[in-house]
Amino acid sequence: MAREIVGYYYDEEKKRFFPTRGPIPGSSRKRKSESSSSADKSQKPASESDQARRTQSWMKSRSKILQFRELCGNIIPSRKGKFNFQTTCQNKQASQPLIWKYGQTQKKVDNVVQQMNIDIDTPAGTLETDILLAGGLNGTLSLFLVGNVEQEFDYEIECSPEPVWPVNKVQQTECIAPHNLCMPVHASIFMGSDITCIKMLRMPVDGALTRNVLITTMGSGESRGVAYIMDVAAPLGYYSSTSESLRRLASFESTIWDADCSYNGDKVAIGANRGAFLVNVESRVASQVLHCKSDVLSLQLDNPGNIILCGLRNGAILTVDARQKCQDFASQHRNPNAHHDSSRPKLQRNAHYPPKISMPSSIACLKSLMLYDQYFLASSMDGSIKLYDQRLIQKGAVQSYEGYVNSHTRIQLGVDPTERFVMSGGEDCKMRLWSIKSAEMLFENRFMSSVPSVVCWAKPADLARTPGELQDDQDYWQKHEWGVWIGSREGLFYMDWC
Repeated sequence: MAREIVGYYYDEEKKRFFPTRGPIPGSSRKRKSESSSSADKSQKPASESDQARRTQSWMKSRSKILQFRELCGNIIPSRKGKFNFQTTCQNKQASQPLIWKYGQTQKKVDNVVQQMNIDIDTPAGTLETDILLAGGLNGTLSLFLVGNVEQEFDYEIECSPEPVWPVNKVQQTECIAPHNLCMPVHASIFMGSDITCIKMLRMPVDGALTRNVLITTMGSGESRGVAYIMDVAAPLGYYSSTSESLRRLASFESTIWDADCSYNGDKVAIGANRGAFLVNVESRVASQVLHCKSDVLSLQLDNPGNIILCGLRNGAILTVDARQKCQDFASQHRNPNAHHDSSRPKLQRNAHYPPKISMPSSIACLKSLMLYDQYFLASSMDGSIKLYDQRLIQKGAVQSYEGYVNSHTRIQLGVDPTERFVMSGGEDCKMRLWSIKSAEMLFENRFMSSVPSVVCWAKPADLARTPGELQDDQDYWQKHEWGVWIGSREGLFYMDWC
């Protein structure tokens, strides 16, 4: 009998050794089509076991990253290049969120959401708490209390979070559930038309920043578009109505699509169907700074309140200097000798005016970055999200983010306080999160049956600290809550990371 050789087997008929790794002589080989079809049949839909395997994979990769850091320091080498340890860990963490859904919030949070901190007068005394201001497309302004409040407070609605993602129940129990939401009595009012904007208005008084809110309504039919200021500097009364803290700032004979305010709260920019307006908050005087035939669907106002970035329905993005006279783009005459491209926006500019950016479809949302004040994110209704540098407009976009799905919906972009991540919903009802720097998609999943059109980070960045300082703070995410409010017609969702 032949002796055994490691890695080989002995064929009695042919009286010779053959390697065990190679094909057996005389056996039939499967074709590629057959092997691929059998692989497809063996695939099963995602389940709890699949989610558990992904979680185990993330835990293994995290241990490898920690091992590399011990060996190589803060720079991690790989086949694709060198990576920063902190950035890599944050990207891995961002790809594994936990998501909860709040009941009894349908059609209340499908347009705008804003979280802030106020004082509330209760029978037991003054209570400092977080609130959530939400606006619906039906014109309803709702105020929710966030977190633990006095038990004797009278509620109209109480909402509890229920986990919806991930499927793995074990991972859900590893993190603490978010706070309950409560709507006090008289905390919901009808504003007359759709609410288009809710922004924090930082107004300095005696060296301190007051806590006020800018609220705008679209206006429809006989109802005019109106800008309000909600005064929450004084404690909200226990028996008082939310409407008592509202005062009118300005009204317009136009449709208001969006609004923004300067850093110190002395100016408010309004985007309407006839152009853009600038309102002085102290004098309540509004002046038109841009006149055009295309609607201004989204805009951003710089910190001093001098430059307005306008995103138009025809896909153009304009930079308007509010210190100059009203720019009239509708009355400009086109050069008859110039070549006309019907796919480009029919919008002219003054000779002294900066060049414009043109996207293929209507602008859905603009979001300026504070860390790099010349950079801004723009999304359009053709499924595009791009990062632009205003100093390099002629070279096109600096970065593009793939996977966004949108054809006709105004969907918000959300940027975290450190300006590392951008997230947005899509018309396919999926929520996506990208790294702003690398454009890598870190999360993509569907956990609702409607379009997630609203994004609001739970804790705004400290007003005294810039995004750059927050990025340098190694323990920022450990010391602060890192969560996002997501609104849709289906209701309110909360995304958090352990």
